Amino acid sequence: MALVVMKFGGSSVADADKMKHAANKIIAKKKSGDKVVVVVSAPGDTTDDLLEMADKITSNPPAREMDMLLATGEMISISLLAMAIDAVGEKVISLTGPQAGISADADHTRARIKKINPKKIKQYLAKNNIVIVAGFQALNPKGDITTLGRGGSDLTAVALAASLEADFCEIYSDVEGVFTADPRVVKDARKIDYLSYDEMLEMAGSGAQVLQARSVEVAKKFGVVIHSRSSFSQNEGTYITSEEKIGRQKMEALLVSGVTFDKNQVKFTIIDLPDTPGVAAKIFGRLAKIGVNVDMIIQSAAVDKKNDISFTVSKSDMKKTHIELDKIASELKALNVICDEHVAKVSVVGIGMRSNAGVAARMFDILSKKGINIEMISTSEIKISCIVDEADMAKAVEELHKGFKLSKKS
Repeated sequence: MALVVMKFGGSSVADADKMKHAANKIIAKKKSGDKVVVVVSAPGDTTDDLLEMADKITSNPPAREMDMLLATGEMISISLLAMAIDAVGEKVISLTGPQAGISADADHTRARIKKINPKKIKQYLAKNNIVIVAGFQALNPKGDITTLGRGGSDLTAVALAASLEADFCEIYSDVEGVFTADPRVVKDARKIDYLSYDEMLEMAGSGAQVLQARSVEVAKKFGVVIHSRSSFSQNEGTYITSEEKIGRQKMEALLVSGVTFDKNQVKFTIIDLPDTPGVAAKIFGRLAKIGVNVDMIIQSAAVDKKNDISFTVSKSDMKKTHIELDKIASELKALNVICDEHVAKVSVVGIGMRSNAGVAARMFDILSKKGINIEMISTSEIKISCIVDEADMAKAVEELHKGFKLSKKS
C-alpha cells in the first residue's frame, strides 16, 4: 500500500464535469489500494477573476485582505470535489490549509511554509478517508490566512508529500508533462520522460509554467519524486527526481533538455551612475527591502567616472520598482531611468552542458543567423539565458529548438 499525494490544477477542476472526472481518478487510485491525499487549486480562472474584481475596487489593496480574498478560490474546489467523491459513496473530508496543519511566515501573498503538522491528516487517513486539502494557503503567526504565491498549490502538494513521507507526488494539469518547449509555440516539441531537480528548477525559473520553482526546491531538499502528468490521459508524464535515480550517463547523453521563454520581464536601465563603491549595493539593497527580486544584471564599463546598470524584474514588480528607482536616481544624481516592457527571456537548459563546451557559442550563432539581437546574457552551470526583443521571442525559441535537435523527429 502506497501513500500518494495527488494535486489537481485549476484547469482540471474548472467545471462540474471536470470535478467529477478528477473525483473518479482519485477514487480509482484509492481502490487500487493506495492511501490518498489530494491538493486542489481554485477552479479555472477563479484567481484571475478575484484579482480583477479587487482591482476594480482599489489599485492598492491591503495584502492581508488580498489573502482573505484569494484563499476563497481553493475553498470552492475542496468542498465541491469532496461532494463529488461523497456522491459516489467514498469516505472523504476536506480541509483548509490551516486545518491541515500548514503554518507559514507573516509575508502576505508570498508566504513561505515554516512547518506542517500532519496529525489531523493522518487521523483521517487511518479512518480510511480520502483527504482533500486546499492548496496555496496556510496560517501565519498572527492566526491569519496567508497565501504562498502564484502556483502555490504545487508547493502545498510537495510539502505535504515530504511531511507525510509519501511514495509519490502526482501533479495533474491539462498537459501531459514537461516538454522540450511550449507546444503552443513549437509544434513538434516532445514530452521529456525524466528531468533532474536542477533542470526542472532552471526551467521553472526561466519561464516553464508546468511547476512552481519553490515546489521543486522542496522536492529536491526532501527527495520527493514528482510525476507531472495530464488529468485527461492515462499516459505516463514526466518524472522529476535526482540525477542518481535517473542515471548520469542518460542525463548527459542530451546536450540540451529544453528551451524556455519568459514574457513576464521588464528591463530597467539607470543611466550615468557615479562609478563609486557601494552604488550597486544601495540600488539592489533598496529593491530587496521592497520585495523586488532582480533577475539578470549587466553593468557597463565606466566612462568619465560614470556607468550604466541594466537589470530585469518581473512585470508584476514594475510599478514599485520604477518608483523606487526614480528616488534612487535622484539621490545618486544619475541622468535617467529607462524602462523597457517589450523584452523576453529565452533560455536553454540541460545537464549535458556541464560536460560539453561550446553550448553558448552555438546558441549565439543560431540567434545571430536569424538576425535576433541579444540585449543581456546570464549563465549558470546548466542554463544560458538571453534577453531579446519580445517580437523575436517565438522565432528565437523555434530556432533554438531546431538548432539543438530537440524535435520529435530528432
